[in-house]
Amino acid sequence: MSVNKEVKRITVHTLQEMKNRGDKIAMLTAYDYSMALIVDNAGTDIILVGDSASNVMAGHETTLPITLDQMIYHAASVVRAAKRSLVVVDLPFGSYQGNSKEALASAIRIMKEAGAHAVKLEGGVEIAESISRILTAGIPVMGHLGLTPQSIYKFGTYTVRAREDAEAAKLKEDALKLQELGCFGIVLEKIPSKLAKEVSESLNIPTIGIGAGQHCSGQVLVIHDMLGLNKGFKPRFLRQYANLYDVMDGAIKNYVSDVRANNFPNEKEEY
Repeated sequence: MSVNKEVKRITVHTLQEMKNRGDKIAMLTAYDYSMALIVDNAGTDIILVGDSASNVMAGHETTLPITLDQMIYHAASVVRAAKRSLVVVDLPFGSYQGNSKEALASAIRIMKEAGAHAVKLEGGVEIAESISRILTAGIPVMGHLGLTPQSIYKFGTYTVRAREDAEAAKLKEDALKLQELGCFGIVLEKIPSKLAKEVSESLNIPTIGIGAGQHCSGQVLVIHDMLGLNKGFKPRFLRQYANLYDVMDGAIKNYVSDVRANNFPNEKEEY
């Protein structure tokens, strides 16, 4: 008699246990059911439904244009596929800054309508009130410091953040504040490896790095980047594990060629 083994869901408690043991945490983005099914089945610990969907799925120059409704659509698709991974969803620009009541309402919509497991917000002490209010509703919150893409027009560039002492000191303070507020983890994006190491060692909660070196508790990449689907995007921190652009390009060209030559479908592919 066969017995179906139930897949154990990763939780924020699981992540904390991994941090305590020194086990590294693997996090990837996904924005649709089919991709999330693969990412989840491969053993990824966290799936981030990132506002990077604005770039890779919709073709926008920045993450700013994506709406809360659009994030909920992507998140719901991912949640339906994820049986093991913790699904974290970005609160999009304009849905939480400066208004903690709106922040809570946005987070509740993501949890209720998409079935997500946690939300992620960009920023430090400036958004402390929004984080606190969301946490009071029992919604897990992940922080995000360093390069914060929703503030790109403030920074004016995607270069490494916190190289200067003043900005590095503020980042350290913000990280401790986010932990104090109750965040279960913090993404550190595009900051010096030495600083990421200092921050990670100062915290009890996990840190997830992207362009922040090897000393974080885990790593995250955009799935389209690491699979080589984005032609020409090769920042220093990115390791491409496949070149699917060329694979798909070749397959599609072969299909077009077969159709035009009347080689597809053949007799075996007919009814």
